[in-house]
Amino acid sequence: MTDDRYLEQDFTGDPAGFPMTRREVVKLLGGGIVILFMGGEVIAQGSGGWRGRGLPEDFNAFVRIGEDGTVACFTGKIEMGQGVITSLAQMLADELDVPLDSVRMVMGDTDLCPWDMGTFGSMTTRFFGPPLRAAGAEARAVLLELAAEHLGKPVGQLAVEDGVVFDRASRSTRVSYAQLAKGKQIARHAKASIKTPAAFKVIGKPTARSDALAKVTGAAKYAGDIRPAGMLYAKILRPPAHGATLTDVDVSGAREVEGAEVVREGDLVAALHEHPDETERALSKVRAEFDTPGSDVDDTTIFDHLLKVAPEGEDVSRGGDLKRGEDRAAEVFETTYLDGYVAHAPIEPHTAVVQIEGDKATVWASTQTPFRAKDEVAEELGLPPENVRVIPPFVGGGFGGKTRNLQVVEAARLAKLVGRPVQVAWSRAEEFFHDSFRPAAVVKIRSGITDEGEIAFWDYHVYFAGTRGSEHFYDIADHATIAHGSGWGGTPRSHPFATGAWRAPANNTNTFARESQIDIMAARAGIDPVEFRLRNLRDNKMRAVLRAAAEKFGWRPARPPSGRGYGVALGIDSGTPVATIAEVEVNERTGSVQVKRVVCAQDMGLVINPRGARIQMEGCITMGLGYALTEEIRFRGGQILDRNFDTYQIPRFSWLPQIETVFVEDKNAAPQGGGEPAIITMGGAVANAICDATGARVFQLPMTPERVTEALTKR
Repeated sequence: MTDDRYLEQDFTGDPAGFPMTRREVVKLLGGGIVILFMGGEVIAQGSGGWRGRGLPEDFNAFVRIGEDGTVACFTGKIEMGQGVITSLAQMLADELDVPLDSVRMVMGDTDLCPWDMGTFGSMTTRFFGPPLRAAGAEARAVLLELAAEHLGKPVGQLAVEDGVVFDRASRSTRVSYAQLAKGKQIARHAKASIKTPAAFKVIGKPTARSDALAKVTGAAKYAGDIRPAGMLYAKILRPPAHGATLTDVDVSGAREVEGAEVVREGDLVAALHEHPDETERALSKVRAEFDTPGSDVDDTTIFDHLLKVAPEGEDVSRGGDLKRGEDRAAEVFETTYLDGYVAHAPIEPHTAVVQIEGDKATVWASTQTPFRAKDEVAEELGLPPENVRVIPPFVGGGFGGKTRNLQVVEAARLAKLVGRPVQVAWSRAEEFFHDSFRPAAVVKIRSGITDEGEIAFWDYHVYFAGTRGSEHFYDIADHATIAHGSGWGGTPRSHPFATGAWRAPANNTNTFARESQIDIMAARAGIDPVEFRLRNLRDNKMRAVLRAAAEKFGWRPARPPSGRGYGVALGIDSGTPVATIAEVEVNERTGSVQVKRVVCAQDMGLVINPRGARIQMEGCITMGLGYALTEEIRFRGGQILDRNFDTYQIPRFSWLPQIETVFVEDKNAAPQGGGEPAIITMGGAVANAICDATGARVFQLPMTPERVTEALTKR
């Protein structure tokens, strides 16, 4: 394709020169080969682009070969730091037999890309990868057929290398994909099989991220970098607390700021200006009064509140007979674990730019769900969905927090009211206030062990965290896992503000509780924590990652607490078993915890890009230090007390331990998720390491110095 700006999503400051419409793209391809791949039930072509409806997991993908040999890969997924912009290209390049640097990713553009429910849950590689690879394999087969016709040779006599088809008997008899595309536009299908691992040339090779240079040099464009002609910056009047209602407002002062536009429609009050600082100044002159309801729920009473409003539980899993298991137990343990609200805190706050031209709207948004945003904007503006185009530039972190599109709808509403393009970029305070926090939760566990160190029974109740990661994987005949409340979706009267998915939703809480309980039983049995787990595990993949982590760490068995400050935790997320061993140092005078070393092993099946996968593991471990040690939203009723990083403390570089990662790889297995598993074990591993160092058990996340000190007094 001739326009690399389009394919690379190289967003310029002038949207007038922005990538073309789908019709313009097809016109540009003109003499190119268009090879369409259809997966699942229905693919419908309309003015809004290719959209596969009714395909929640089995995503479709399509590929276009340009006249210059450039390969466009279209995906409804977005790039927010997880590296799929590179790994998806690797999958396609390998199956198509083209150079990796010839693949250009087009991601999340709702006019050009296949419909996708969103980018979350570590589902891109697992669920979009297989149909993409199948698409590449089929494209290769079609091109071989075309080459056979062009060269007058049987398909079986031809081979492909770097996008060139040649005769095995005479390499000079050759034709490139680009030459085959010239002067033709066809749609054809062929049967094909994806490659076996022995044939991989690109998949499985450590590869630098294709977006790395743009991001480290500042060339990468985000939603906040988009500047349509005539754009206004908007700031919106916010209430002091969730649930507060506007009772009186005076905007006269804001109107005195030269060039400012002031909008009031119902409860929406906003100031707009061509300069962002003047927008802020205008909003500061708005005088408003709110009625804020009282509440006795805060960050200390929330757990009692959740237990009070919790519905009857629903079985997640059940087996055997709890009474029988309890009768077998030599000792019974009953424990409650607590976990507070946690913010997503992405580096890039929620941002959107909306431009309305006639009966069409273009949206540049920081979003994990561009197709949902498309529908929301269409509804807000009263437009047919096909008249709305959402273009996600790079997204500066999401972690589940950018699945909602409040800022997108706000920008659309304001653009309609003022008749000009509008940017809504949340401040850090707005980001904290409007976040859909990881929900506070309670876990109650009753369990028992036999005299031989066997887990006799397991009675697990989780309140409001959600079910992900709640099912145990240990060999326990008599067990029940029961969930109360719908987790991050919330239930009526449960949370005083919005909650939502937070990297590996529910699994961080559930793994912390489960693995803490396992260590408590191991300590009482006088058995080394690694050995105790191996005794009670039959799952071969889980045993393998535990052994791999222990070997890499140099684990030596010891009766807990050993005083060494070693902690282990296991978990499964996104189809990936993971084992983490942490070493900590605890200052018993201050209660501060320094994590010195972390070894993490996981089985992701086939690893598409080992370099990218290690980066994801390291990022998970780093982010996991936050929820384990410091991150917690303080609130009073609907009032959010933490509005910036001066009080809400995320991990710093000075905290980082020595991090070592291990792949227990099975190249013949399907690739599994890698963007979240390594985070789930951090809370449990650090909690167990603290107890191993000091003999003190902390039952609430985060394990702040105050909570560690309190635990030390109770040991």
